[in-house]
Amino acid sequence: MANVFDYLKWRGDLSFAQSPLNGVDALIFSGLSYVPFVGRVQNSPEVPITLRDAAEDFFADEDCESRVRSKNDPELLRAAACTSRFGSCRVVLYRDVLIPERETQFAAVTFLLPDDSVVLAFRGTDNSLVGWKEDFNMSFQQTVPAQLLAQSYVREAAAEFGGTLRLCGHSKGGNLAVFAAARSSPTVQARITEVYNNDGPGFTDYLMGDPGYLAMVPKIKTYVPQSSVIGMLLEHEEPYTVIKSSQVSLLQHDLYSWEVMGPEFVPMRSITADSQFLNQTIKSWIADMDAQERNRLVDAMFGLLGTGEIDKVLDIFHPRNIRTYIKTLGNDPETRRILSVEFQNLMEAVKKTRFQLEEAKSLEAQNEQR
Repeated sequence: MANVFDYLKWRGDLSFAQSPLNGVDALIFSGLSYVPFVGRVQNSPEVPITLRDAAEDFFADEDCESRVRSKNDPELLRAAACTSRFGSCRVVLYRDVLIPERETQFAAVTFLLPDDSVVLAFRGTDNSLVGWKEDFNMSFQQTVPAQLLAQSYVREAAAEFGGTLRLCGHSKGGNLAVFAAARSSPTVQARITEVYNNDGPGFTDYLMGDPGYLAMVPKIKTYVPQSSVIGMLLEHEEPYTVIKSSQVSLLQHDLYSWEVMGPEFVPMRSITADSQFLNQTIKSWIADMDAQERNRLVDAMFGLLGTGEIDKVLDIFHPRNIRTYIKTLGNDPETRRILSVEFQNLMEAVKKTRFQLEEAKSLEAQNEQR
């Protein structure tokens, strides 16, 4: 099935003047934010260069592809840079922040389009354990450091460049885009035409009534695949569009699996029953914990993972590290107790959700018979 790479082949020769920026374009810019830029973009981030030149610098570095999140990220850079549509866009204000002791992972990059509009793209979670810890912190903290950095980044970009602004991101990057727009001044918000949230998680309840957030809701375009999990977490006020993915279950979060037809995503009627079940279960489980309990659980879980030798998230499942976790749990009764209690609570949430969905289904059947 067609994806962003096919889109670049089909429509890469069309300028943004010929075909205005759309949701697929925003997803591509979001994907490009995952690239660990090197060369001029990294060394002189305030000096704009074309995406074509940025790609040339990237592939000239022998170690460039060893640091990427996904093998598709450099291929997206290569494909986009070769097109007329993206290759002439200028790259500027590249930021890449990783501070383990502050549980902070943030990156963003700005693209200056030939029509003088500005696209701010926020990176989602990378392969670091720090990035994943910060994601989990969103479940009990009103704000996390990456969100505050995103807010400052928008303020900096808006002061530096005139014209209309579009914000976008995938996964946590979508959350950062929405948060930064919501917390921008009314003057900056007036310049923001769209915010593209690509399967990014929501927020705790506190932001739902925020005037800045409510003012931006009509401008937020949220896309989730039919089996979305990440994008359905926590709370959203804005509506969302369900789209088709070529993957299954959690793998649908992969932006390269999203199916494209012409300038649009392939739409679906609704999320799947499995997605609805999983998301309702997780929300029920989280809702039964207060902020302090969520904090304890996250600290216990990542404290345990921290006893392993982890450079990237996938290292969590290395047999050597699994043996370490088992040994740690044997010597740490408090961590064992916290994880055990919350696992039992999760199982209760599963039962509760199953009962609620079966009851709703039965009620719907009774109404149809009347």
